[in-house]
Amino acid sequence: MFAYLLQRRNHMELSVLVDNNTFIDRYFLAEPGLSFFIQEGKKRVLFDTGYSDIFIRNAEKMMTNLRNLDYIVFSHGHVDHTWGMTHLLRMYMEARTEGITCTQPTIIGHPSVFESKILEPVGEIGSILSEEKLNKHFNIHLSKKPVWLTDKLVFLGEIERNFTFEGQTSIGKIVTDDNEYDDFVRDDSALAYKSSEGLVIIVGCAHAGICNIIEYAKKVCNEERVADVIGGFHLLNPSQEQLTKTVAYIEKLDLSTLHACHCTDFRSKVALSTVANIKEVGVGLKRNYT
Repeated sequence: MFAYLLQRRNHMELSVLVDNNTFIDRYFLAEPGLSFFIQEGKKRVLFDTGYSDIFIRNAEKMMTNLRNLDYIVFSHGHVDHTWGMTHLLRMYMEARTEGITCTQPTIIGHPSVFESKILEPVGEIGSILSEEKLNKHFNIHLSKKPVWLTDKLVFLGEIERNFTFEGQTSIGKIVTDDNEYDDFVRDDSALAYKSSEGLVIIVGCAHAGICNIIEYAKKVCNEERVADVIGGFHLLNPSQEQLTKTVAYIEKLDLSTLHACHCTDFRSKVALSTVANIKEVGVGLKRNYT
């Protein structure tokens, strides 16, 4: 019994609240976005909030309480990862108004995560809520350097980009009061968990490049083994060079599983499946890592 309780205390559970897909015969909601709920020990982490309020609605169906979070982590500032935050803010404000118990979570992200991002002809594709507004309701800790949320779970901060075949494309412009410049999504980051079998790397969109992210996670955690990578790989009609070199890199990792989802297209998943045990991902998926 003691060994069982110890194992339960030393594990991480990840639940998919938002993805582009749901599982067949699972009655959840999906959208082009991403949100994960993570519990590591006693710490409760919301990783991204998707585009709308469906992460809250799916969490309710999964009996997951989002009013007692310790951290809200943003992988980057794009609409499909941050716009759900308006609904979470409303939920916390209403809970406090009604005297419902809720926590004071800390928002974790890159210092550029709340900058205005403009993509023509669409317009604003960055966070709707500013750092100034959110700071009136939540604690905020923005950092380019890694931030350890627990002794095993780390926010990686700004990713080093050493592979030239990925992470080199800009998406629209960053617009500030003083300047306007190409957005290479420097705010793109990820989480890494030190499991007993190696690193579990949790990514949002991997604009920094999935191989760059994995390499940087290995460096930050001082761990060469990688057990799983879950999230969006930003392989949307990639060039043949990028896809070939990404597949070759993933093959060398000798992963036990791979959970590519969100912004990973069918062609890329098929290619990855030739070198890794790629698993289906959808809203409602729960994964446990010891």
